[in-house]
Amino acid sequence: MHHQAPTEASDVRRLPLVEELHGHAVADPYRWLEDAASPETLRWQEIQDQLWLNHTAGLSSRFRLRTGVKNLSAVGSTSAPVWRGDRVFVLRQEATREHPVLFVDDVALLDPQQLDPTGSTTLDSWQPSPDGSLLACQLSSGGTEQASMSVLDVATGEVVDGPIDGCRYSPVAWLPDGKSFYYVRFRQVRRHHLGSADDDQVLPGEASYGLELSADGRWLTISAVRGAANDLWLADLSKGEPPAVIQQGVDAITLMSVGPDGRMYVVTTRDAPTGRICVGDPEAPLVWHDFVPADPEAPLSSLAILDKVVLVGRTRRALGEIVVHDLVTGRRLGEVELPGAGSVGSLTSRPEGGHEAWFSYTDSITPAAIMRYDAGTARTTRWSDPPGAVEGLEAETQQLEYSSADGTVLRMLVIAKPGAGPRPTILYGYGGFGQSLTPTYSAFALAWVEAGGVFVTANLRGGGEGGDAWHRAGTLAGKQKVFDDYIAAAEFLIAGGWTSADQLALCGESNGGLLVGAALTQRPELFAAAVCSAPLLDMVRYELSGLGPSWVPEFGSASDPVAFENLLSYSPYHRVVPGVKYPAVLFTVFGGDTRVDPLHARKMCAALQHATAGQGPILFRLEQDSGHGARSAGKGISLAADMLAFLATETGLSS
Repeated sequence: MHHQAPTEASDVRRLPLVEELHGHAVADPYRWLEDAASPETLRWQEIQDQLWLNHTAGLSSRFRLRTGVKNLSAVGSTSAPVWRGDRVFVLRQEATREHPVLFVDDVALLDPQQLDPTGSTTLDSWQPSPDGSLLACQLSSGGTEQASMSVLDVATGEVVDGPIDGCRYSPVAWLPDGKSFYYVRFRQVRRHHLGSADDDQVLPGEASYGLELSADGRWLTISAVRGAANDLWLADLSKGEPPAVIQQGVDAITLMSVGPDGRMYVVTTRDAPTGRICVGDPEAPLVWHDFVPADPEAPLSSLAILDKVVLVGRTRRALGEIVVHDLVTGRRLGEVELPGAGSVGSLTSRPEGGHEAWFSYTDSITPAAIMRYDAGTARTTRWSDPPGAVEGLEAETQQLEYSSADGTVLRMLVIAKPGAGPRPTILYGYGGFGQSLTPTYSAFALAWVEAGGVFVTANLRGGGEGGDAWHRAGTLAGKQKVFDDYIAAAEFLIAGGWTSADQLALCGESNGGLLVGAALTQRPELFAAAVCSAPLLDMVRYELSGLGPSWVPEFGSASDPVAFENLLSYSPYHRVVPGVKYPAVLFTVFGGDTRVDPLHARKMCAALQHATAGQGPILFRLEQDSGHGARSAGKGISLAADMLAFLATETGLSS
């Protein structure tokens, strides 16, 4: 084990700053670290950079784990096809390339690496026009996710319009003539005419919008999320009328579109936390009736409308399934055959319907391949394999049930080589925002397993595995239940002989970084080490930076006295107590992160370096030109190897 020599890191300035908030005295000794550009923060960062560099020199397994991650990453990836007429668009990441390349009919159309040889530009989103002759694409650089939109001529690759800034993750709904599209700019819905400098404003209010246009170009559906509320509008473009309100301020997730058959399809969690499918007539859009009722055991994940059947994707006990229903009656006809027990990606079909659908399938040891389902023959076949192959993985996976402190039954997925006895184990979790953790091929996880470790993914409340009610159970005043679920998973693994407290490591990113911070401050004795990536840790001030304000429906606002009590009760930064033996912690953060400001990790790192009585190091790894989301393959492999090598050293995974 490598121990940290006392350095300047533990003598960092502590402010005597204590604020009176809702009747609580709240100390914030490292408030000055919120300013990334101050000379004092930059000096602190230099010390941390040096500490991390010194530490990496002693990580004996780093090179071997990097090779493992690199080899396991060599499968690359390929997306489900997007059809426009006879043209087919596919995103492919070759094993040797830093970024995925967008292909049309097997010809490379857009390669971010060619646009920017430094590798820091990413293709965030793309949408071909109805006849496939044009492509609206969104590019951002340095990990900021602050995208600009351009329109390319698919035949020549030339830019014919744009760039237009302010298009972060904007949906694009092309009109059938390919001369204009609806999109979202600076969080407002607009219509853009190619070649024109002026847009028409469609809806002035700012929100997170979704757009759907029927294949015939007549019906435009607009959805908006504002806090917990979900609003819907429908516009009949053939009449040129403004969008009509269908639903406003309803606390349920509702999506609506008009299918190729002319029917209005509504997917909603209203009165159905796992989601039900309704149908109606767009001419009378306020009336709809159940078509496929909710399955309380299995939340909806996707939907494809074909000529004679409707395919419904669901997640049951964190595993994917696709059910076939009759187009007319909604009656269940059977299931789509899948290669195994794993995850099913979004269903895609031709805009005009047809008899085929495509989806990705993956599980813990199978890289994602694209499958094709033919409704005519009711058969599933492999449509395309990932570009690379990986041989000879010995890993076994099993889904286990465990109980949380309040008796709630939860599941975890354990990946390990055959064998017995306690082993170094990574416990990965997220538990928030309705995100489901389903089996997925991960070079990070498999490199650890190949080296002899156990990798566990815990399904926690706050996720989407059990639908909307399951998500809500882990939000606001229920957030502590998520941490209880995670701690229960750790205790279950130790009690079951999978691992021991000095071999167990925590790992999580973003909201999962909050999870890791909460677990290690509430039960430090249970863990040997933790990787806390792009985390939220100061829950008293989280609303003041990044995308913080948009997370109030999930966590609550510190301006509300009741929510404040709850936030303070688990806020990891405020739970750090001097003299406690904390596990070894590696914070990994990204300078271009516009979602979670690295200030959270800086403040927590300083607090732990000051407080810990443990032998393990508290370290901080900053990657300057990366963000919260996509990054180049090379950077991703280095990051994974560094995390794994740190955890291997601290949990005794033999090198």
